Amino acid sequence: MIALPILDSHTPPVRVMALHALAYCPRLFYLEEVEEIRVADAAVFAGRQLHAALEAEEDGESVCIELSSTTLGLTGKVDCLRRRDGSYLPYEHKRGQPRRLEDNTPAPWPSDRIQLIAYAVLLEEAFGQPIPEGRIRYHAANVTVRVPIDEAARADLQQALDHARRLRESVERPPITDNERLCARCSLAPVCLPEEVRQDRQPERDPVRLFPPDRDGATLHVVSQGAQVGCSGDSLVVRPRDQPQTKHAIHGVESVLLYGFAQLTTQALRKCVEHGVSVHWLSITGHHTASLTPTAGQVQRRIRQYRALTDEAICLRLARALVHAKVEGQHRYLLRATRGGSTVREDLLSQLSGIQDCLRCINTALDRDSLRGYEGTAAVHYFQALRAILGPQVPEELRSSTRNRRPPLDRFNALLSFGYGLLHTAVMRAILAVGLEPALGFFHTPRSAAYPLVLDLMELFRVPLWDLVVVGSLNRSQWDPNVDFTVTRAKVWLSEAGRKKAIGLFEARLEETWKHPVLNYSLSYARTIELEARLLEKEWTGEPGLFARSRLR
Repeated sequence: MIALPILDSHTPPVRVMALHALAYCPRLFYLEEVEEIRVADAAVFAGRQLHAALEAEEDGESVCIELSSTTLGLTGKVDCLRRRDGSYLPYEHKRGQPRRLEDNTPAPWPSDRIQLIAYAVLLEEAFGQPIPEGRIRYHAANVTVRVPIDEAARADLQQALDHARRLRESVERPPITDNERLCARCSLAPVCLPEEVRQDRQPERDPVRLFPPDRDGATLHVVSQGAQVGCSGDSLVVRPRDQPQTKHAIHGVESVLLYGFAQLTTQALRKCVEHGVSVHWLSITGHHTASLTPTAGQVQRRIRQYRALTDEAICLRLARALVHAKVEGQHRYLLRATRGGSTVREDLLSQLSGIQDCLRCINTALDRDSLRGYEGTAAVHYFQALRAILGPQVPEELRSSTRNRRPPLDRFNALLSFGYGLLHTAVMRAILAVGLEPALGFFHTPRSAAYPLVLDLMELFRVPLWDLVVVGSLNRSQWDPNVDFTVTRAKVWLSEAGRKKAIGLFEARLEETWKHPVLNYSLSYARTIELEARLLEKEWTGEPGLFARSRLR
């Protein structure tokens, strides 16, 4: 018999299900156990339903038992335990098919086998008697496979435990698996993005679509001043001061945005945390003030981010890609807007020429300060050109000759600022969901309460998610200069009616789908923000090359 090492009692135990994940894919183990990223997909829920049904049909011989060993450093829950011929017999129930050997003999999958071995060793210690074998029931094939608990099995368990502990001490993610078929069944494929990595390495390849096309839930915007958000059962209840209350099932809500003096009860806040719903506080004018996002296991992700973004060469490379994508997006949008006639093109010619000059210099910029200069110059040309692409039907009150903010001094800039506030929060949600530190960026410098990484990622989406939307809505005469704005000598901001209209336009844009020009699959703009945040993280986890490559068509 091979003895397993005795561990210090302070060493965190390894979950048996984690060993199952390790045998399936070391990267899956790392994401779940080290970075604590867990996603329950349809297959996971189906497995839980199977176990619940089996427990309901218990025949008196079966028992489910939780086991833990400080000496082995293992903990887990045996699905089914029976007694045969004076010896205990652990059972595992699996929904799928068994592995088939060359002669078509059913055999356990490596991940299922190591899981059962771990349970058997835990049972041996708990009951003080040897466990000669375990069994795995594959329900899809109606087959039971026997697994001997011999010296070879114990050696495999020791090797798996050693591997698991080495990975837990590392801050580096293991590479994606070479077995592409495993990824198609993995619940963490939208986090791992293995197909995107393979497509970057083999550009001629068509990636298998594993990233979800749309977000998981809706965003609840609470705009009415004095409104209170409470909870009732599994629903959030919004109670405005002078309007009927509304209920929103918590399972259909992805995030809650509170504007100005809207309130959230402690009970509702707890409900949001329990269900992974992020909460964000904004000012009446849309300025982001704070966020609460239930997250865990971010240490390794943030260590990698800090190590990368304190390297000037990495920061300069990322900043070049970012600024080029932003300025090229501005240039493409203005070119699209000139398709209508020669008069507009003549008005824009000098501005387009100025932006092109900046584009030519970006990829050879020697430092980030130079890049900020090119980006700022291009922005001056861009905002001057925005006035020219507004149609003659747009009243003068909704126009502006220059970009101003903090506070905006006219209606056009109030629209831009409020929409950028919404975009800031959307990007913040994505960054926190990915587990990055929003205060550590690579292009913007820390100032006031703004988060540099959020400001960095926002640059990719200002044109497609708000500039294009605002100009289009103005040209369609969707704004009332008197009803949708509050005007004083010191500043201009959106009224409650204006805020609701802007939120509606922004949310509609997030729901729109487009085909990613590099990855060649369609997804919503809401999911695009998260995808870009995950591609950014790949730039410093050994899989660079895809960040900031998408472009406005």
